[in-house]
Amino acid sequence: MMWRPSVLLLLLLLRHGAQGKPSPDAGPHGQGRVHLAAPLSDAPHDDAHGNFQYDHEAFLGREVAKEFDQLTPEESQARLGRIVDRMDRAGDGDGWVSLAELRAWIAHTQQRHIRDSVSAAWDTYDTDRDGRVGWEELRNATYGHYAPGEEFHDVEDAETYKKMLARDERRFRVADQDGDSMATREELTAFLHPEEFPHMRDIVIAETLEDLDRNKDGYVQVEEYIADLYSAEPGEEEPAWVQTERQQFRDFRDLNKDGHLDGSEVGHWVLPPAQDQPLVEANHLLHESDTDKDGRLSKAEILGNWNMFVGSQATNYGEDLTRHHDEL
Repeated sequence: MMWRPSVLLLLLLLRHGAQGKPSPDAGPHGQGRVHLAAPLSDAPHDDAHGNFQYDHEAFLGREVAKEFDQLTPEESQARLGRIVDRMDRAGDGDGWVSLAELRAWIAHTQQRHIRDSVSAAWDTYDTDRDGRVGWEELRNATYGHYAPGEEFHDVEDAETYKKMLARDERRFRVADQDGDSMATREELTAFLHPEEFPHMRDIVIAETLEDLDRNKDGYVQVEEYIADLYSAEPGEEEPAWVQTERQQFRDFRDLNKDGHLDGSEVGHWVLPPAQDQPLVEANHLLHESDTDKDGRLSKAEILGNWNMFVGSQATNYGEDLTRHHDEL
């Protein structure tokens, strides 16, 4: 029966706060609804000049790449050897690293921040400490404990909270793939980060439609699209950027030019097709390291090209000294 507003606000902001206003560009008027794959690294991909920072951050993740920068070459190679073993064990364990295993590893490292966010929330949700999160646990931790029939009787705008609760339960049921009403870490990750999971695509689209479709006709009209971005004050002239958004809607959002967005068009907008960046980088690393050209990597081949995979500050320092000596 007790409502805990601090928990409610914290968890709702944690989960729903990333949603915002759309924009065709990375400008000030919002990218929150559009789920674009983050780059593997912001460093230039400049192997030709011996700059492997992009590869390091793609293969290790940005934070771990910083750790490797502080290692000696010997320590860096030793840790890389252990990573090679892990990649193979996570795959078929045949003693070789395949393209699929290399891609899976890169994808895994790039999602470390997502796993960390789930881990940070896990203890809040798994209240009985059984290693799973039931729907009842999640509901109570997020919205507070209520007796049946008394949900939100003590708060203003109870109907809004009831709708939010129903929406979360629907998302939980989709994330709970085995239907046992208990979420594993993977299923809770899908609940908290649905844009990362193909089987959650429809729920992301449905939630976006519900947010924008004010007249409840099942479509997003241009005025509904604009209303999500901008609310005009009486007598205020519409800014130029809003006119640009209207044009973006007509030219790029409304694919079939029927004047509104259906579910498919909303999906194309908020979950646009993306290049498989981990696969591209895995292909690159394999091509550069596969000395016998058999389409797979041995541990020796990877360690033979270890500086491209991981490197170390000591190596970079040594290379700087060599270049400086050559210039002299």
